[in-house]
Amino acid sequence: MTTPVFQLNGETAIITGGGSGLGFGMAHCFVESGAKVVLVGRRETVLQQACAELGEAASYETFDVCRFEEVDNLVQRITDRVGPPTILVNNAGVHLKKLATETTVDEFDKVMRTHVLAAQALSRAVLPGMIERRHGNLLFIASMTSLIGMPQVVAYSAAKSAYVGMVRTLAVEVSQHNVRVNAIAPGWIDTPMLHKAIDGDQPRINKILGRTPMQRFGTVNDIGWAATYLCSPAAQFVTGVLLPVDGGASIGF
Repeated sequence: MTTPVFQLNGETAIITGGGSGLGFGMAHCFVESGAKVVLVGRRETVLQQACAELGEAASYETFDVCRFEEVDNLVQRITDRVGPPTILVNNAGVHLKKLATETTVDEFDKVMRTHVLAAQALSRAVLPGMIERRHGNLLFIASMTSLIGMPQVVAYSAAKSAYVGMVRTLAVEVSQHNVRVNAIAPGWIDTPMLHKAIDGDQPRINKILGRTPMQRFGTVNDIGWAATYLCSPAAQFVTGVLLPVDGGASIGF
């Protein structure tokens, strides 16, 4: 049975990219812990299916996070319909597997806009209310590429490394208002995005597992429960951290 201090009763979470993969895993764990969740993404069918699985505590908004000028309206719609957001999970992203010498400026820009600029726009939209209520959590889903060098992901690595700086600066700015800002750096988690990166590349798979002391890929719930902890009262004095949830990959040999 979950200890009350780890529960999210009364919380309302916006999760971008929430219909599948890590986003769905976090949504599942949040709902299990008592939160209401609003899944934000572009694929309505995927969002509908996710909400059907999650139950009445889940709803969705079909939205492209790169429509920066409409983010304030999105947050207002969610506030009017579900209640003021107390948790924002910046999880939406795109993956690009290309050598740096072959990555175009437009491709690099698309990755940065989806990850970094969208996260900034959404954080900016929800923070005033959180500060006013003196209660809130921002959570950024970073990556192993925030910590180690990996080939063929220069744009993705730049975006996920930017998250680390954003988390530290935001934490320093808003923690005095009882708004905490943290990040998770997932290891290699069994999701569709992982399979896009590794399928057909057995040497890459062998290398990942060879440097992961637990010798397996993670599950979406591994990330979901870590996210639940960071957004719960159990972590009330935790802010500005980057938590690897990676089976030891970031310290493995």
